[in-house]
Amino acid sequence: MRMYDEEDGSVSEAAGRGLWVEAPARRRRMPDPVRASAVRAVLVVAVTLTDASATFFLVLTGSWLALPMVLGGIAGTVVATWAVLDVWITRQMWNQRYGVVSEPSSAVRGR
Repeated sequence: MRMYDEEDGSVSEAAGRGLWVEAPARRRRMPDPVRASAVRAVLVVAVTLTDASATFFLVLTGSWLALPMVLGGIAGTVVATWAVLDVWITRQMWNQRYGVVSEPSSAVRGR
């Protein structure tokens, strides 16, 4: 690996470890459909919380926009709840379809 020295502008060969050291993952990666639904849920919850914050300040100021924002906040809460349930349902569905390893257990005796 070649490294650039900023002080004198020279290029030298670097010995030792590289720039990228890969660490083993602590947990397995989520399946793609579950991860996609989790990202969707996080975005929906973030938008709903932002809407709730804006609604709070509009109610404090007595703005006419407070009522539509309250109604939007109620709808956003329903959608956010649905999105979080979607993560759970998608995870359960994935485990039911692909989570079972078809191997005989150690308790099974041969004939």
